[in-house]
Amino acid sequence: MLLLLILAVSLNVSFAEQVQHAYAQQDAEALQSLLRRADSRADSLLSRYRLYPLTEDASLLDNRPKQLDDGSAREHALLSGLWSYRAGEASIFSAVSYGRRSANVLETAKKLDPDAPYVLLIEGQSLLFRPAIAGRDADAAADRFDRLAHMVEHTPSIGITTTEAQVWEWLALREAGHAEQASTLHKTLLSKSPPPLYRQFLDDPPEV
Repeated sequence: MLLLLILAVSLNVSFAEQVQHAYAQQDAEALQSLLRRADSRADSLLSRYRLYPLTEDASLLDNRPKQLDDGSAREHALLSGLWSYRAGEASIFSAVSYGRRSANVLETAKKLDPDAPYVLLIEGQSLLFRPAIAGRDADAAADRFDRLAHMVEHTPSIGITTTEAQVWEWLALREAGHAEQASTLHKTLLSKSPPPLYRQFLDDPPEV
């Protein structure tokens, strides 16, 4: 793991790309090392956002601000994602409050840049996983992920891959009832031998 991190730095791979690689390989140890190395708020938020699903370590969600007085659309989107994680592991009473907080921060991100890659990613996830009463919309989620997949195809430095976007798009299409489109995309993704995390996602997707 350490050798891979040293190699990444020597090859001038962006911090976000290193985080994406460790996440896709399900390498929590590498992500923890990257979190310790994070020298900006944006990198810390990104590391926590990627590390929590692998570890479910609630301490990663501690001391998160309710909102940011400044910051980019990407930072606001990542903070929204962290509050969404908090809502997912909270009691039903706290979950409502945390979910509202996540939604408010995401709205700020969208006002700053509705087409920013992390805004599209996290808005799509929100549309897919929020309760129906709160506006769940799998079709809209699939649209966000499709737009994201086309956007990131030639921009690996941001730390989102086309495979990640398309895996989420597949899940959204399936949940929206577009069985034929979902099946075609599923076969295409498997033919590309995706990294372990995305292969697991395709074999055993999360409950929506």
